[in-house]
This record gives sequence, structure tokens and C-alpha cells, in this order.
Amino acid sequence: MSEPVVAIVVPCYNEEEVLPETIRRLQALRGELVEEKMISPKSALLFVDDGSHDDTWKIIYKASLCHPEVKGLKLARNAGHQNALLAGLFAAKTHADCLISIDADLQDDLSAIREFVQKFREGYDIVCGVRRRRDTDTWFKRHTAQGFYRLMKMFGVDLVYNHADYRLMSRRAVEALEQFGEVNLFLRGIVPLLGFRSAVVYYDRKERLAGKTKYPLKKMIAFALDGVTSFSVTPIRFISLIGFLSFVVSLIFGAYFLFLKWAGHTETGWTSLITSIWLLGGMQLIALGLIGEYVGKIYKETKRRPRYIVDLDLWNWPLPQRLSPSASSEEAEAEKRLRP
Repeated sequence: MSEPVVAIVVPCYNEEEVLPETIRRLQALRGELVEEKMISPKSALLFVDDGSHDDTWKIIYKASLCHPEVKGLKLARNAGHQNALLAGLFAAKTHADCLISIDADLQDDLSAIREFVQKFREGYDIVCGVRRRRDTDTWFKRHTAQGFYRLMKMFGVDLVYNHADYRLMSRRAVEALEQFGEVNLFLRGIVPLLGFRSAVVYYDRKERLAGKTKYPLKKMIAFALDGVTSFSVTPIRFISLIGFLSFVVSLIFGAYFLFLKWAGHTETGWTSLITSIWLLGGMQLIALGLIGEYVGKIYKETKRRPRYIVDLDLWNWPLPQRLSPSASSEEAEAEKRLRP
């Protein structure tokens, strides 16, 4: 097999503190793989700016001016990590034989990319990077993450345990992924559904080099909820089961209280009454909230709004220094917009 053209896609959101080092390390790795003839010299790095408010885009733009292998994609607004990742994959798929997605924080071991490429050359369309252990996580994050995977398995969702979004996908796998038109796209659950030949590469995750995590507790909970509601109706069935059990229990207690009344052993009391009202009221509110989550997803799907909007694409548009003196007014205007 000849050297494949590889595109490494890196979603970025307010990553100015770590991005220069990320670019440098990925360039060095790319150079090594090209020298070893594992990948083609046409291989590139694509950095996707997900509507950052800092100098992330300025760093990407300047790097693209100095290094032809560095490409940039700027989204018009913050679309979220998953959508930014999709934007990069779909933009790069026509330029590459396989695509590797990795976060900008340098926590994922870059040396695993060499194994990714080797697996691709062996005929695998999807290669997932899986963490050996979670030693770098806090106690809370480690146990909540493990609980999430167990919960998803209980609900029948097929996930690769301890795998996030560090993976390699062939061009045809990305083209198949593009056929999924749903707005609420949970990549960790969708990728196993593609059905292509898959492999796993284990690696050790490192501490974040610089900056702050872009996944605080609030986003982690929302992400987990999206994953559950996007792939399983088990929660709704579980609520139906609770409702049925509550009905059966109420019949039993109703018969018991009638017996006490006929036997003349009833006493006036509010504790049991108030407790039962609060319990059932809380269960009803939880049920309504969960059903509302599904209805909200249906609402978003019916609108068919785009997942993201691309503002600037440095891969498919000539850079300013490459514009000819006879460039049209439209190109000149685009040149102004390209500059940060």
C-alpha cells in the first residue's frame, strides 16, 4: 500500500495557551511519519476554530501562512465540540485517505497516531484510541465517567469503553458518517454503528499541558444526557415501569387502608399523606422533564437547522500571499476577511 494522505483534525475553542505547542508537536510528528514513509508528504493538519473569543484563530492563521501543511477552518459561531469535529472531518475528507481526530489539549498520546496509521495500512477503516487507565482524572471525574459507560451499556448503547474522540477514520467511513442527517449527533455512539472493520489502540492519557478544560461538570452532564436520549428510549420505558409499579403499590395500600377503616383502626395523620404527595409529585416532574428532553430533540430535528456554519476555510481558499495581482474584487474582499 502506498503512503496514505492523512489529515489530522483538531477542534479548538479558546486554546491560545496550548495551541502553539500543539501545532509544533503535530508538525514534528507529521514530519517524522513522512520521513519514515508511513504517510504521504501531502498530509496536513486542520485546526477548526469553534467560535473562539481569544487569539486561537490568529494563531491558526499565522501558522498557515508559514507552513503549507497547516490548514484552518473558522466557524461563524460556537457550534460545540462535536459539531466542530464534524466540520473538520467533512471539510478534509476530499483531501485525505484517512482522517485522525484529536483534541487540542495534548492529553492524548501523539505516539498512538503511528499505530493508527499502521492499523489503517492493514485494512482497518476505524481505529479507536482507548485509555488504559484514568489515573490523571480526579476521583469524581473517574467514577462519573465509569458510571456513564455502565449506564449506556445498561440502556443498550454500543460504546467503546474509555474511548472519547481520539480516532482514525477512513474516507469512506467519514462519507458514511455524513449520511447521518440528525442534528443531535452523538459521535461515540454513531461510529460503532457504521459497521466497518475496526481496531483499538491503547494509550496512556496525560495531564493537560496548559489552559483550562472545556468540559466542566455542567457540559459533562449535558453531554451524557444527549448520549442517553439520542440512542435509547429505555429511560421512558423505565418511567412507565415505575408508573405501573406505583399504581400496583397504590392499589395494595388502598386495599390495606380500607381494611383498617372497616376494622376501626384508622387514625388521623398528615405525615403519610404529605410524603406520598411529594413523592408522586416529584416522580411526575422527573417524568415530564425526561419526556420533554425527547420532545425537545424532536423539535430540533424537525427544524433541520445546520449543525454549523463555516465562516472561513483556509484549505479550499487561496491564502493572501498566493493571490495574483489580477485577483477579482471578491477575492480581495475575502483576503481582508481572512486576516484576523
